[in-house]
Amino acid sequence: MSELVRVGKSPAAQRAAEAENKDRSQVRQKRMISDHFDKLARAKEDGRKVVYTFVPGNLTELIGAFGMLPVLPEINALQSGMRGRSGAYIAEAERGGHSEDVCSYVKCDLGMLRSGNLGPTGTPLPKPDLLLLSYTGCFTFMKWFEILKAEYDCPVVMLHVPYQATGQVTREMRDYVVRQLEHDVIPAMERVAGKKLDLDELVAQLTRSARAEDAIVDVWESAKARPSPIDAYFGGVYYVGPIFSSFRGSEDAIAYYEELREEVRGRAARGEGPMTPDGPMGEQKWRLVVEGPPNWTSFNDFWRMFAKEGAVVVASTYTRVGGLYDYGFRHDPRDPLGTLADYCLGCYTNHSLPARADLLEKYVREYQADGFVINSVKSCNSFSAGQLLLMRELEKRTGVPGGFIESDLVDPRYFGKANIENRLQSYLQMLEARREGRAPERTALPVALPVLAPGAT
Repeated sequence: MSELVRVGKSPAAQRAAEAENKDRSQVRQKRMISDHFDKLARAKEDGRKVVYTFVPGNLTELIGAFGMLPVLPEINALQSGMRGRSGAYIAEAERGGHSEDVCSYVKCDLGMLRSGNLGPTGTPLPKPDLLLLSYTGCFTFMKWFEILKAEYDCPVVMLHVPYQATGQVTREMRDYVVRQLEHDVIPAMERVAGKKLDLDELVAQLTRSARAEDAIVDVWESAKARPSPIDAYFGGVYYVGPIFSSFRGSEDAIAYYEELREEVRGRAARGEGPMTPDGPMGEQKWRLVVEGPPNWTSFNDFWRMFAKEGAVVVASTYTRVGGLYDYGFRHDPRDPLGTLADYCLGCYTNHSLPARADLLEKYVREYQADGFVINSVKSCNSFSAGQLLLMRELEKRTGVPGGFIESDLVDPRYFGKANIENRLQSYLQMLEARREGRAPERTALPVALPVLAPGAT
């Protein structure tokens, strides 16, 4: 679908057209998510216990082994952002006294709670029976759960995960996490569930996770082909949905990732690129690596800015927040608690800036990227702190120029469509000049966009 055809369509018609341009695996995933929210809506009626937890370092297999259902506040927030609901929720939270500078995921979640606690699909979310905090590099998580603790009368248990300041996981760090699992986390979950942990079921969950993780690595590495059969950032956020959140360790996850892998292999064999909101991608002119989360409130518009310029993302760091599987990690059923500790310690947000630079350098080189783009998110300090230094370091190491844009997670006030598009086009024009020999090998650091004031467009 060309840009000219798309212009003038009503929002409903545009959504219908976008729905037609979905892969089978994407349709399957949408159904999985909807079914999960339906289970949550019936949880109390069905006698299921509910655990609120976060994406990085989550203990999904352990939750599943107890037969409990996970709720992930970040997933609720981003899903609300994609459905156009986050702006009203954020306004509600700010009316309640929360600052404009607070993480917009937090404000979206709290606004949703104050507005009746209906989930993104419109079904009610149950109150938690347990707040399970795996702390992996984001201080905001701790404050977020302090607020939720004040709202709900339920126990809280924290798994403190040591930060990888030196880029290395020591035996002492691993043992520290395992001891917490043994003496704090599992006993708390047993009290809530009213039963002992079924170790055999945990082993089965971990075995299924490893199978899904094998498949997602195959999908990531397919982007080394030319043309790439995937977009590893915009398409990638769909690919990681099940493994990030509620489905890792399940048969549904295996079915999804095996279908996705075959789908991607088929596109690669036919020399096809990924699907975009406007249909199959055409010529791939630029191969990019992207650092930072996407903007969710204008997700498809953001994607179109890249796709219409022939820019395909071949690797991204955001899609590793839920696990650096392409670094070799797999959940190991032979060592259940040790492998849960390894997973938590190895999450991207638990890595230092030098370790993040190493990962980005690896992606730029191995995926033969023409450039890399940093999307600095206003309200996410866990990602955005130090990104300009990271950019300078990558340019120095690789000789590949970087681009820098700014937006936000789910606050629609901080997505300046025209400004971001102009910045991206200018960056790609600079890459074009460099490719044609009209620009020096080394380029000046691009100037960051100013963050828009609330209400600006």
